[in-house]
Amino acid sequence: MSRHLLLAGTALAMLPSLALAAGIERNAPSSRILFEDGRYLEFSFSAIEPDLSGSGAAVATTTGDLFNGYGTVGFGYKADINDKLSYAFILDEPVGVDTTYPVVAGSTYSGTTAKLDGIQLSGILAYDVQPDVKLYGGLRAQQISASASIPFVGSYTVDADAGWGFGYLAGVAWEKPEIAARVALTYYSEIEHTLDTVEFGSVAGDVDIATPQSVNLEFQTGIAPDTLLFGSVRWVDWSEFSIAPDNYPLGILVDYEKDWTTYTLGLGRRFNETWSGSVLVGYEPPTDTVLTTLGPVDGRTSIGVAAVYTKDHMKVTTGITYVDLGDTTNVLGTDFSGGDAIGVGIRVGYTF
Repeated sequence: MSRHLLLAGTALAMLPSLALAAGIERNAPSSRILFEDGRYLEFSFSAIEPDLSGSGAAVATTTGDLFNGYGTVGFGYKADINDKLSYAFILDEPVGVDTTYPVVAGSTYSGTTAKLDGIQLSGILAYDVQPDVKLYGGLRAQQISASASIPFVGSYTVDADAGWGFGYLAGVAWEKPEIAARVALTYYSEIEHTLDTVEFGSVAGDVDIATPQSVNLEFQTGIAPDTLLFGSVRWVDWSEFSIAPDNYPLGILVDYEKDWTTYTLGLGRRFNETWSGSVLVGYEPPTDTVLTTLGPVDGRTSIGVAAVYTKDHMKVTTGITYVDLGDTTNVLGTDFSGGDAIGVGIRVGYTF
C-alpha cells in the first residue's frame, strides 16, 4: 500500500462532516497534519447552511428557521526539525453559535438570538520514539466571545467580551505504512475562560465558560490495493459545560445533561496518480434529554463525499456533506424536528 494513498485517505477524512456538531462545536480537531511528509502548508474553508424550526407549545404555527449559515477558515503548517522531531501550528475555529429566531406572529421566541465566536491556535511538538510509534503534545490558546438576547425571559440581554484561555493536548500514534495503517489517540484538555460581561445593557459582571475536555481516536488501514478504510471516535465531556451569567433570571443559560460521542467511518479509493475519492458517514447518538432553546439539536447523522486532486507538490481536497439533525423538545415543550444542514469544504495543501 503506497504512502501516497495513506496521505490522500487521511485528507478525505477531514471534510465538513461534523457540521453543527454536538454542543457548541464546529470543527473536530485532528492529529492528521503531523503525518504529512517534510514541510507542509495548508489552507481550508468550509461553509455550512443549516435549516431547523420548532412548533407546538409556545408557538402558534412555527418558529421559522432559527440557525444562520456560517463559514469557517483554517490554517496549518508542519515541518521537521530532524529525523525524529517535528512540529506543527494549527489555526482554526473550533466552537461557535449563530442562532436567530425570526419575528413570527404567535411565537414566544421571536427575536431571541445567541452568538458565540471562537478562534484557536495550537502548537504541537512530535517525537518518533520508534519508526512506528509517535508521541506528541502541545499547547492551545483559545479566544471566545459571546452575546445573547432573550426577550421572553424578562427582556434579558448579555454581551461577553472576547477573552483568552489556555490548555494542552497530548497523544500517541502507531503506524504501519506498508499497509497504510495508523491509529492515533489524542487527549484535549478543558480550557477555562472568564469573560467580562454587561447584562441588561448596563449591569457589569463576568461569566466563567470552560470549553470541555475531549478524546479523539482516529484510525485507518488499507483493505485492498489503492483502497483505504478510515474513521474516528470522538468523546466530548459536554455534561461539565455550562454558561451561567450572574444575573440571568433562570440561573443557567446553557448546559447539557450528558456527554456526546461521535462516530465516523469512511472508504477511500485512489483512481490514479492524480485523483482519489471517498465516502464518509457519521453518527452521533441522541442523548434523549431536554436541550437549550439556543441550540435544540439532539444527535445527528451525516453522509459526505469527497475528491482529492494531486499534482506535483499540491493537493486539493473538496467535499460536500449532508447532515440530518436529531429531533428534540425544549423545556417549554416546543418540538424541534426535521432539521438538516448542507456543508461544503475545500482544502489546499502544499508540500515543499
